[in-house]
Amino acid sequence: MIHEFLSLVDIENFQAIYQKDISDDKYFGLPLEPIIACEKRLRAANERGIAYFSMEYGLATSFYNKFTTHRPIDFKNKTQEHEVFSNFRLADYFFTLKMDSIIDLPIYSGGLGVLAGDTLKTMADYKLAAVGIGMLWNTGYFRQKFWFKYGQLPEKIHWDVYSYPGLVPLKNRVKISLRNEEIILRLWKYYIYSYKHDYALPLILLDANIEPNSNKMRSLTDQLYRSDDVWIRVMQRVILGMGGVAALKEMGYHIDLFHLNEGHAAFAFLEKARGLSKKEIEALKGHFFYTCHTPVEAGHDRFRCEDLSKILKKEDFEIVQEYGRDVAGWINLTHLAMNVSSVTNAVSKSHQKVMHLQFPRYRETIKYVTNGVHHHTWLSDRFMNLFEKFSSTFVDVKANPYILAKARDLRQDQDFRRDLWLAHQENKADLCRLLEKWKLDKDVFTICWARRVAAYKRPSMIFYDINRLLDIAKKIGPLQIIFAGKAHPADNLGYTFINEILDKVDGLTDVYDYLRIILLENYEIYLAKLLTSSVDVWLNNPLPPFEASGTSGMKAILNGIIQLTTLDGWVAEAAHNNIGKIFGYRYEEPKLGSEYDLHLESDSQQLYLALEELVHLYYRTNKRGKVDLSSPWIDMMIDCIATAAEFNTYRMLDNYKHSIWHIY
Repeated sequence: MIHEFLSLVDIENFQAIYQKDISDDKYFGLPLEPIIACEKRLRAANERGIAYFSMEYGLATSFYNKFTTHRPIDFKNKTQEHEVFSNFRLADYFFTLKMDSIIDLPIYSGGLGVLAGDTLKTMADYKLAAVGIGMLWNTGYFRQKFWFKYGQLPEKIHWDVYSYPGLVPLKNRVKISLRNEEIILRLWKYYIYSYKHDYALPLILLDANIEPNSNKMRSLTDQLYRSDDVWIRVMQRVILGMGGVAALKEMGYHIDLFHLNEGHAAFAFLEKARGLSKKEIEALKGHFFYTCHTPVEAGHDRFRCEDLSKILKKEDFEIVQEYGRDVAGWINLTHLAMNVSSVTNAVSKSHQKVMHLQFPRYRETIKYVTNGVHHHTWLSDRFMNLFEKFSSTFVDVKANPYILAKARDLRQDQDFRRDLWLAHQENKADLCRLLEKWKLDKDVFTICWARRVAAYKRPSMIFYDINRLLDIAKKIGPLQIIFAGKAHPADNLGYTFINEILDKVDGLTDVYDYLRIILLENYEIYLAKLLTSSVDVWLNNPLPPFEASGTSGMKAILNGIIQLTTLDGWVAEAAHNNIGKIFGYRYEEPKLGSEYDLHLESDSQQLYLALEELVHLYYRTNKRGKVDLSSPWIDMMIDCIATAAEFNTYRMLDNYKHSIWHIY
């Protein structure tokens, strides 16, 4: 079997480095045969292969389908200690969080990458003839440090690409020809297994950090989302799009469907269109599909024509001009992606309405597929065990997350209600053990805000009126608030929010008995898995309608976590499902509004009213460990689980297969 594998996958330095980890029947501890099966299918002329392009992939490689290796794990590839910032400064001074597990493959920044990773994992579960195309980011995104009075300080990630389990370099190289230069790319592979380990699809990662590229060229696959240099931004998108198509050809894959996860990969069309007639180019559009993930202005790449004309070949630039120029005369990759794709989709029903306002010309061609999450990745072990215990209701839940809708059938079952609460409390106890030096208590109301820090997500809202927060804690019951998230290094407004939160926490050291605030550095996937399964309430307060979908709340409802949320993104489709409290500003069509008109004062007051109701209900439900199983709180937990039947990547991929790609 190993000889057949090596005939399909030409690994660089195989004998010297990898032969102990790739044996006759194992690939880094997992079965080798599923890889061979997928590699053959991707080369078969009768397959409608799917290539999925994304600038980033968050794969949860630290805990999901984790590879093993005979070699020691390099220290740089292990999770390093994190400091905690809280209003219990003594604990902050003496203790840190130390974790000795492997880091998640550092080729992602946040939600977009995690969605891409969940999509590939679901494609593997569905055994599709599919391949992912991405970038090998040699220094990842960035490592976050918090400093009181200074806010967030980014640090460069240093990881060892050659010793990361499961990641292998190929001998294959591809060349991109540009107007005045060429760039050579090395290809890497990482395999995405199905949850049963009976199928595995490849993720091809593009790497410019090789000779004979110049030092300037070699740095292009250094850091994800470099935004300080136009040439770097353009070239990273050239590598993903044009380099990705060249890599598919080099691999000998038979690809019929090219899916662009965001406009970053729009230049893939140029590589496929080169040398074609006008009629052939128009026909090529039928093979391209585009998902837009954001209505926020910064999420739409725009470049001056003169910048692109200096980089792209004349014939490539002409196509970009024809299909990508916006009304202001700039090259807009969102316009390019929409113009060269047969279908464009928004990522929720409400996002589709926003896109209709933003791009009225495309109103008839913009569909929507609401995002989802991969339940095998995000469902806690205790909740999976709970569902399997009640298997007569949750029949084959591993293969069929739609069955979670049956949770409502158990609303009157006292055994289920009790076991549901116990599973949640055990998950919460894990969080309390991790933060035991900060005296977290599993019988204290715990709320979490964790996601990318950006202005429209309004990260500091819960801290807007500290006196109101203290009043709730003193009159009703103590509060534990957990905050985590990174701001892009170039997002000055995001930095401001972090600094504001740190300053407010710094002034609350004398109220820790009532109000415990914990800020966690480096919000990564393994931390997201812990938080979305262990807190009582998930706080989600973006400014409508600028959250296109959001997926962190979907992860939380899988684990029965109640929502405190504004009406935006996916929540608009679950608003009547009794998943928690919905508050705040609601936009009215056709008024889009400004992403910087944050409505902080009015919405924070509504947040506190809703929070007060939830805290009251929580302490009526949980009286220092004695639970009222008849409480409406547990009804909401059950309704959250039932709602998760819809907001998962199995439903999402079914939508893509039937409504976007038209494959059955």
